[in-house]
Amino acid sequence: MKETKFKFEDLKVYNKSLDFVDFIYKTCEGFPKTERYALSSQFTRAAVSIALNIAEGSSDTDKQFNRFLQMALDSVNECVVCSTISERQNYISSKTNNEIREKLVELSKMITSLQKYLKNKN
Repeated sequence: MKETKFKFEDLKVYNKSLDFVDFIYKTCEGFPKTERYALSSQFTRAAVSIALNIAEGSSDTDKQFNRFLQMALDSVNECVVCSTISERQNYISSKTNNEIREKLVELSKMITSLQKYLKNKN
């Protein structure tokens, strides 16, 4: 049977964002139960939003795709804050916070590079 695939699924930045989502879900498993509908929910939603915005924008015009990529960057920033709060509340170690930040820097650079490519394409 032939595999059905969408174009955005070939984007490296999209696949990296899915890896990040997996990492955040795993990280949030260690949060206290009281955070299930608070910080861990916000953190996972922000991480998922990165991938969703990349996918959603990819099927539109370059200008619109750029707008969705900006929203993905906004979600990257949201994840930075969630990670900082998580460390300050002792839900994650400084090592994990740093690992999250490194992943976010990489995602941010990839998204920004894609934005530059789209702007220079026209």
